[in-house]
Formats: sequence, C-alpha cells, structure tokens
Amino acid sequence: MRVNFTVNGRQQEADDVWEGESLLYVLRERLGLPGSKNACEQGECGSCTVRLDGVPVCSCLVAAGQVEGRDVVTVEGLADFAKQRAEHGHGGACGTGGGCGGKGGVTLDAAKRWQARPGDSQTGEGVELSTIQQAFIDAGAVQCGFCTPGLLVQADALLEENSSPSDQDIREALSGNLCRCTGYEKILDAVRLAAARQAEAV
Repeated sequence: MRVNFTVNGRQQEADDVWEGESLLYVLRERLGLPGSKNACEQGECGSCTVRLDGVPVCSCLVAAGQVEGRDVVTVEGLADFAKQRAEHGHGGACGTGGGCGGKGGVTLDAAKRWQARPGDSQTGEGVELSTIQQAFIDAGAVQCGFCTPGLLVQADALLEENSSPSDQDIREALSGNLCRCTGYEKILDAVRLAAARQAEAV
C-alpha cells in the first residue's frame, strides 16, 4: 500500500508498505530519518518516540497505515517544531498554569497548521537547536546517545504542556524512556535547565 503523511512539516509518500510495517521502519528505512532508534520493538524503551499529531508515541507500535494523512515530528524536526511553536504560540498558553488540561500538548489543529519552511534540512542539520536539545548538551545528559532522541521528543512534549515541572513530573513524563548509561540524574538536570531557560525567555 501507499502511505501519505506529513513528516517534520513535509509531505511524504511511502510506497510498497506492507500491512504489518511499523511507522519506525518507514521513518528509518524508507524515508532516511534514522534519529528514532530501533531498540526493543515492544514499546518498552522509548527510544523510538515521535510526536503523532502532537502526541508522543512509540513509533515501533504504530502501524504505518495508521499515519495516513496525519502529522509526525521526529527528533530531526524537533528544533524547527519548537521554533514554530514559539513564533506562533502553539502550546504557549499551556505553560502558564502548569498544564494544558488536555493530554496531548499541542492540539490536533495546531499540529496540522505547523509547517517547516522549504529550505529547512530534512535531517535537522543546519538549524538552531531547541532549548531542550541545547540543555541536554550543556548538562552532559548524553553518553552513548541511543536513548537521547526519544528522551528529547518526550521532554519537549512535557515542557510544552508544563513549563515548570516538578522533579516528580519529570520522572513521570520520562518513565517510559529507558537509559542504560547515564543514571538519569543529568537527564533530569537537562530538563530542569531547559525549563529555567524557557522561563527566562518569556
């Protein structure tokens, strides 16, 4: 079958997709976007987390056919997605009260309106890093880096919904993302740092 959907603001078409193929496989093998990692393939580790219509999901558990006509943001498009959100206010009102009241971060309508500019790199190269990406670097929250893409996508969604998360909020939001290297403390530091920087920028 053929699947048409939007990835990082660009209309994409995947041909010869079989019924059991996962979104993760399509992203990595058919569209050349290797940022989302293939680890457990059971939705247990969070390494393949992407945003589907604004909601973080494990792409290994989403059948490719389910994304027909929908919007996907991978770690490659995270920086521009965050920039667009800051410029156009997507999710901006959510942070003031500690939450949106809804579960998905951005609304479906907001996710559909988001568009990358034509000159943006498909791989995320050559764009300014988002606040959470820079915080991961500055806090030393990256070791082998295998879990990092999923953590970045999930943490970005958390900070969109809750601009001032408590440590418990951070732990709960990232509980589905496993890391074998860091011991998590520097990851928590990175999310705290990103939250502080976002608060300063407001």
